Amino acid sequence: MAAVLHGKKCFIFDQDGTVYLGDKPIRKTVDFIISNWDRYSFRFLSNNTSKTPDMYVEKLRNMGIPAGPEDILTPIVPLARYLESSGIQCVYPVGNRVFTEYLLDLCPWLTLSSKDAEAVILAYDTELTYEKLRESCLLLQYDEVRFLATHPDFVCPSPEGPLPDIGSFIRLYEAATGRSPDVIFGKPSPELLEPLLADFSKNEMVMAGDRLMTDKILAENFGIEFVLVLSGEAKREDCIGLQRQPDHIVEDFGEVLAD
Repeated sequence: MAAVLHGKKCFIFDQDGTVYLGDKPIRKTVDFIISNWDRYSFRFLSNNTSKTPDMYVEKLRNMGIPAGPEDILTPIVPLARYLESSGIQCVYPVGNRVFTEYLLDLCPWLTLSSKDAEAVILAYDTELTYEKLRESCLLLQYDEVRFLATHPDFVCPSPEGPLPDIGSFIRLYEAATGRSPDVIFGKPSPELLEPLLADFSKNEMVMAGDRLMTDKILAENFGIEFVLVLSGEAKREDCIGLQRQPDHIVEDFGEVLAD
């Protein structure tokens, strides 16, 4: 059954499971975006901090979506704002090379080191080593060292199946150090969407995603309409018993009608 949306000007899409699966486009959703590109504004979210906005732009453009870096929203931007506003000068990152290079692009004053680190930053580290786990756990013995995480996802989807993501790593740190992150920046934190308020009211925005625990809760936390797509992780039966149901449930975003 089609979902009908009224008065929307900005469409916010989760990416993997909503716009594509791995490298395979979800065709009807991609067609909706392309055919309406000049009619609406589109933004693309990802909690995956192992990639830069430019990498997501290239992926979307290869599918025919003419996105630019300004259309990509990731947790690294609010993380950078937090580091600057907190006056943090030195951090120990648990993240891959792509993450650390992009973080330094946004925060050129930062030193990345375990010596004198004021915070441990946990990102989706596709190059995780025991040495990184050891150093970060030792630092977190000190209460004055902040524990920051880019997002809370337990798994990262892949064509072969789910892979351990930051939420899984957080459980490891809880067991090893007794600490949980002081701040988590990605979905479902509403801070990720706050820059959009400069151009749109909340009733002009809609969020589309395939995850109940991040995408749906982000939309609820931010106070905007939510479309659950069944093209990724979530199944219709997952909604049984939910205190608050998604505003709309569709197989993919190709079923959406907007005026």
